[in-house]
Amino acid sequence: MHHTIHLLPLTQKQYKKTFVTSSLLFNYFPFFIIKMDSSALFFTFSAAIIILYFLRCVISQRHRVSSKLPLPPGTMGWPYVGETFQLYSQDPNVFFASKQKRYGSVFKTHVLGCPCVMTSSPEAAKFVLVTKSHLFKPTFPASKEGMLGKQAIFFHQGEYHAKLRKLVLRAFMPESIRDMVPNIESIAQHSLRSWDGIMINTYQEMKTYTFNVALLSIFGKDEVLYREDLKRCYYILEKGYNSMPINLPGTLFHKAMKARKELSQILARILSERRENRSSHNDLLGSFMGDKEELTDEQIADNIIGVIFAARDTTASVMTWILKYLAENPNVLEAVTEEQMVISKSKEEGESLTWGDTKKMPLTSRVIQETLRVASILSFTFREAVEDVEYEGYLIPKGWKVLPLFRNIHHSSDIFSNPSKFDPSRFEVAPKPNTFMPFGNGTHSCPGNELAKLEISIMIHHLTNKYRWSIVGASDGIQYGPFALPQNGLPIMLARKKEIDM
Repeated sequence: MHHTIHLLPLTQKQYKKTFVTSSLLFNYFPFFIIKMDSSALFFTFSAAIIILYFLRCVISQRHRVSSKLPLPPGTMGWPYVGETFQLYSQDPNVFFASKQKRYGSVFKTHVLGCPCVMTSSPEAAKFVLVTKSHLFKPTFPASKEGMLGKQAIFFHQGEYHAKLRKLVLRAFMPESIRDMVPNIESIAQHSLRSWDGIMINTYQEMKTYTFNVALLSIFGKDEVLYREDLKRCYYILEKGYNSMPINLPGTLFHKAMKARKELSQILARILSERRENRSSHNDLLGSFMGDKEELTDEQIADNIIGVIFAARDTTASVMTWILKYLAENPNVLEAVTEEQMVISKSKEEGESLTWGDTKKMPLTSRVIQETLRVASILSFTFREAVEDVEYEGYLIPKGWKVLPLFRNIHHSSDIFSNPSKFDPSRFEVAPKPNTFMPFGNGTHSCPGNELAKLEISIMIHHLTNKYRWSIVGASDGIQYGPFALPQNGLPIMLARKKEIDM
């Protein structure tokens, strides 16, 4: 007997009546249903039941030990959407804190389409990021991987990741970046002169500053040759990064992917020029292009774009918070200014800062540390369990996302007294291990943290020595996009001190 199978398109209304679904599914699945005669339908249904029962037995056998473990306490919210609305309809940190208060330091939830286990203790963070890091892989949405580049260091672990990390560290270790001090100083001074006497959006201007420093660290002094083209393409890419991944003409995502392609072409030209010139360069690109590294052009391009992404927004966010906290704490600002004035008075007129000068800023260093703690730019990080994992008697199922909550740790009163207060003096004593993780922890911690601290220190030196600033408008609110920022990017008025004091 011959049975004909017809694919019949359904209206969205009919589809909703036929299947349990969600608005998310409508974005990705066509409205089709298979129509068969009754005998064929019965046969197919019976076969499906048998197959599903067999698979269930296999899975149950495989996870017999794991299934005896309970999941962490918590709630999963609504089907499909989970508790995503609760997370984003309020301050995310209020969401995390309320969960921790109710369920403890390990709890489950469901956000952004994924079942998750969130952890908020130093011990759990160490377990996920250090001790058992091989059981938890970095995870990003596929659209993000495609935009930054699938060969970028963030998306890998194991031998390839270790190789890339070694190359990045080689370019960003103190011995490599110490000679960059005069060039970074020049970028900082140029930025400050351009802001003099006007109202600026601190975050946006700091992004320009950190972008230029990132290009310097990647391309060396040659960065001026490519700066405008790279900036134009990268800014388009950035606008589409958090957009819906719909690759249709006119959408931000489509424009971003076009810009990403052009970025690859620009980088290909730079690689070609360097190979033709056969000159050595003590920068990140030179590290990637080493004869022994055997990286493809695609791998180099993906990692260059990835480093720009990692180096720019986070550091700019930290600097924005520093200006806010210094403006709100005049005693701290005065002490930092005095520290920087001592360094200035030791220099000849027009003499550049040196690496040694940047190591004579202990209070400034503590201000940076305390800003990293209080602001907690990186509130959490994403990992994914590669197999069933047991932690403190709970099961973390394979495929579930795991989020160590850095902000909760940094704001724990059990670790830091009066945690909401901005108090740089608390870092006169080094924090206990795994309690202060502004750059992450383990093999995936930020390899560029020394460069970030250097460019922040140089900017603070010239800012406090020569300028004063005042916040324009309210400064209490916090916005997330995706990093925590003062409201509206902290608008400020900036002017040279000598003009104010006259």
